[in-house]
Amino acid sequence: MQSIAVFAVLVLAFSSTLALDVTLNQHWKLWKETNSKRYSDTEEHSRRSIWESNLKKVQEHNLQADLGVYTYWLEMNKFADLTVTEYTKRMNSYDMSGQHNKDRREFTRNPNVKLPDTVDWRDKGYVTPVKTQGQCTSDWAFSATGSLEGQHFNATGKLVTLSEQNLIDCSTKQGNMGCVGGTANQAFQYIKDNSGIDTEDSYPYEDDDDLCRFKAESVGANITGFMNITSKNESALQEAVATIGPISAVIDASHNSFQLYKQGVYHELFCSQIHLNLAVLVVGYGTESGTDYWLVKNSWGVSWGDQGYIKMTRNKRNECGIATSASYPLV
Repeated sequence: MQSIAVFAVLVLAFSSTLALDVTLNQHWKLWKETNSKRYSDTEEHSRRSIWESNLKKVQEHNLQADLGVYTYWLEMNKFADLTVTEYTKRMNSYDMSGQHNKDRREFTRNPNVKLPDTVDWRDKGYVTPVKTQGQCTSDWAFSATGSLEGQHFNATGKLVTLSEQNLIDCSTKQGNMGCVGGTANQAFQYIKDNSGIDTEDSYPYEDDDDLCRFKAESVGANITGFMNITSKNESALQEAVATIGPISAVIDASHNSFQLYKQGVYHELFCSQIHLNLAVLVVGYGTESGTDYWLVKNSWGVSWGDQGYIKMTRNKRNECGIATSASYPLV
């Protein structure tokens, strides 16, 4: 019986090996080198299998995108060896409750304002280069610093890169949980309570939790409070983006289509307005080939998406919750 069992295991192993497409060997090798991927012998096969499955999805999707069925394209990026479940667990933020928002206010719209058709705050100097959060679930911190960097530039004319690590290490009192998750509003509350946030140069990013080492002499920016945009109102968000600057937002990014996004206007039918898991920065909006979009900065490095950015569908019933929980700091 034991010999039969051993033979069965060998047959299964042999069959699973045959299931891999040998014509992709060179492609697989190049992808691993490009993305600095290293696997144990036991993990190599499973990762390759997932990678091939994602490759098939990317090829099929892009073929239809080329035919005009979709408005965006996918690619085999650094997340292509992950299942959707693995990707969501590793990259998406913890949804926190019990926020301490005593200094928040509500954004008041101007009924007489005329909004431009296109906005891109990168062109005005409000936006720092794309950053990389790594394995730490700190997207909320990057969203907060991005919005404040823009408002600080608006007030002073100086673009100062601010410290996400300062927020990760020091804002637990306000309800954040470092690399487990947090919210931009709780980060804003910390900055207000703390009378400032340090610069990135003085308090560099570590991709991990650490002890709080804030130094008052290294403050790069401060705030007086923060504004919430009317929830689920894309028109209000558009006005805020056009008249204020880059805005912090939270979206549903839990889909394979977001995981492997490359370029174009992202549209995901199964996106949620309420189950949100990734904090981002809305830096503009516009229209591409007749499709309205939000220009969104992510914190996954320039190798993801369109040089670290994504264009997300605008004016389609608050798709992916882009306007559900948006805010910005007051300087």
